Amino acid sequence: MTEIQQVLDRVLLSVQKPGRYVGGEYNSVSKEWDSVSFRAVMAFPDIYDIGMSNLGWMILYGLINDQPDMFADRVFSPWSDMEDVMRREGLPLYGLESKRPLRDFDLIGISLPYEQLYTNVLNMLDLAGMPVRAADRDETYPVVIAGGHACFNPEPMADFIDAFAIGEGEEVMMDICRTLRDLRGQPRDVQLRALAEIDGVYVPRFYDVAYYADGTVAGVSPNTPGVPGTVRKRIVPVLPKPFTQFLVPHVDTIHNRAPIEIMRGCTRGCRFCHAGMVTRPVRERPVEEVVAAAEEIVRNTGFEELGLLSLSSSDYTPVKELVNAISKTFDGQNISVGLPSLRIESVSVDLMDALQNTRRSGFTFAPEAATESMRNRINKTVSDDQLLATAREVYSRGWVTIKLYFMIGHPSETLDDVQAIVDLARAVLAEGRKIHGKKATVNVGVSTFVPKPHTPFQWVPLDTLDQITAKQRLLKRGLRGHGLNLRWNRPEETLLEAFLSRGDRRLGAVIERAWRLGTKFDAWQEHHDHDAWRQAFEAEGLEMDFYTHRPRSVDEVFPWDHLDIAVKKSFLKEDYLMSLEGETRDDCRNQCFACGILPKFRETRMETPAEAWKCPPVVPRALRKRPAEVIPLTPR
Repeated sequence: MTEIQQVLDRVLLSVQKPGRYVGGEYNSVSKEWDSVSFRAVMAFPDIYDIGMSNLGWMILYGLINDQPDMFADRVFSPWSDMEDVMRREGLPLYGLESKRPLRDFDLIGISLPYEQLYTNVLNMLDLAGMPVRAADRDETYPVVIAGGHACFNPEPMADFIDAFAIGEGEEVMMDICRTLRDLRGQPRDVQLRALAEIDGVYVPRFYDVAYYADGTVAGVSPNTPGVPGTVRKRIVPVLPKPFTQFLVPHVDTIHNRAPIEIMRGCTRGCRFCHAGMVTRPVRERPVEEVVAAAEEIVRNTGFEELGLLSLSSSDYTPVKELVNAISKTFDGQNISVGLPSLRIESVSVDLMDALQNTRRSGFTFAPEAATESMRNRINKTVSDDQLLATAREVYSRGWVTIKLYFMIGHPSETLDDVQAIVDLARAVLAEGRKIHGKKATVNVGVSTFVPKPHTPFQWVPLDTLDQITAKQRLLKRGLRGHGLNLRWNRPEETLLEAFLSRGDRRLGAVIERAWRLGTKFDAWQEHHDHDAWRQAFEAEGLEMDFYTHRPRSVDEVFPWDHLDIAVKKSFLKEDYLMSLEGETRDDCRNQCFACGILPKFRETRMETPAEAWKCPPVVPRALRKRPAEVIPLTPR
């Protein structure tokens, strides 16, 4: 029994949900510490209840543990009551299976799916007894690697992370593990130089950032010979077989289901969507592979709900065939099948009929905007008539709840555009009441648009606090009454996401100071401390508005420009200019607009089965639809 286990036996009953901290779940992996040559711990910087629903770290956990000479453990952020106990008892943050301190591992792999987790990362490193800044950690400490969608702009966290895995993790993580295994005990600089040679790995200390007098970035350039000037994301050409050995959690989690990724990438080209740009190209799994995985998951775990995941589930080419096959396979077993991210224009009557055979409480759609002009601007073209017709079909098949997702704060949005959200939600409810009377419900989720890196809207400013508040006030007034439920996020939380997602390396000092002022669990409304963040900005001599509300000129160098997502910046700029004119692009499956993916991965595609990538032939430049010649803002 380790010393950590002895302390846990004494203190765990004094905290909420001790099951978060004990490990040993069904399907968890435990190996003898001395029987392996490499040890990693997969860290999710939020509580167990949230982290256990994240598919990304679990895939890597499985891949590493499949190697006989490697072991992957797990760790999550302790809730405040457990943190108090740990600091009082001198208990370091530890791996759930091994009960070993994090400092004993060779690698700490941190999942960063969103920016609000940044202060939790620092808190976890501190709880592990490690310096939070990478420059203060030598080879006696584990290498700290981060990956996930937030890492497509790694600069705000560059001071704290040794290396970032840019893009998809299945292959690059194994490259990282093998490299560090072979260099175990070598000086940290030797280890990091070897990591920098791996495709898709970005080591911040080997790059310097230069700034103009106005505070904008002049460039990010290597400071070490042999380091690439740009780091291109890693992709997995053909999706591997789905992960099926899901851990069965000890306590309820936010998603008590087993997720199966049926498709990766999206061809729709929504201009606000970060995931749709950075996960290109589209790759699909075969129906039979998904069905086999679903059977194995149910057999291995006993989960009663399956989530068929992708950015746009109804765009999966054989979606009706898949749903019919799943329904037939689990007929009579009371298994629920979830298809999140359904698109209104690609949901057919046949699909709804197939879904009726599964246990399901409601349908979710994301129109994002409620006027034709705004939908054209964001390139999400769907008419009110389409939405209302789809709502009628859904309600007529027995469902009583429809959930609608909208955004406010889109570029050039007016209060009339926001009022249209109210009108459209009420119109959908009216369709439900024709069939179900007062049982019909419309749940409306309204988030505030945050301009994200590597998207056509990376040039636009965040909406002002006054405008956001006015728009939310309108929605609260208009979406009252029986059958209507509204959820929104606080403007201060939107500001946090905005400056962290588009920040440069100077924000590292702000993040550290904010953490030392007590910020953590910033994604939790009751824990977010906006005043502490303002104080941190002031103390570091930076302005929050510089990162949030400042318009960008078309020729501005962004802090993330040295990271190549394989979608050309010129393509994003062209799409941005089209948005100013309200011009739209077709689905990429129908027409290729030469975003850059195919040429940059030409060799990879040549080695990949033709049916794996859902990309059409490239349209000759002369035949492509060109945007109007519009020069927004003022060039430098």
